Amino acid sequence: MGERRGMVIKNVTESPLTVRLTSRTFSLESQEETPVTAEEVRDRTLRDHLQRRTIAVVRPATEEEAASIGAAEE
Repeated sequence: MGERRGMVIKNVTESPLTVRLTSRTFSLESQEETPVTAEEVRDRTLRDHLQRRTIAVVRPATEEEAASIGAAEE
C-alpha cells in the first residue's frame, strides 16, 4: 500500500467555520478550501465535520500542498 496523503477540504456551509484539530485550529469562509495532512484526516474532529457535512473532501492534496501545511506551522 502506498504512502498516505492529505486531502483538500472545503467549507460547504453558508457561514464561516472554525475547525479545532488536535494539531492546529483553522478557520474557513463559506466555500473556502484548505489542505490537511494525512494525520489530520484521521482526527476525530475532522471526521465529525465530515459526518455532519459541514466540510467536504475536494481531492487528495498534492505533495506541494502537503508540504505547505508544515511550512505554515513553523
